Amino acid sequence: MDLSGLVNKAKDALRSNPDLIEKGGDMVDKATGNKYASQVDKAQDAARKAVGAPEKDADK
Repeated sequence: MDLSGLVNKAKDALRSNPDLIEKGGDMVDKATGNKYASQVDKAQDAARKAVGAPEKDADK
């Protein structure tokens, strides 16, 4: 598998399971003591947009 195939596979996985994006951000927040929480939230939003995943629910 070439690099673009790997990237497409990762995008498909994140698109079909957007909770992985949230879990990854939560792990970073935990590791940094929430010091970079706003930057992590922006990165999560960018990742969702890049893979075409649905937006994060406002009630979470």
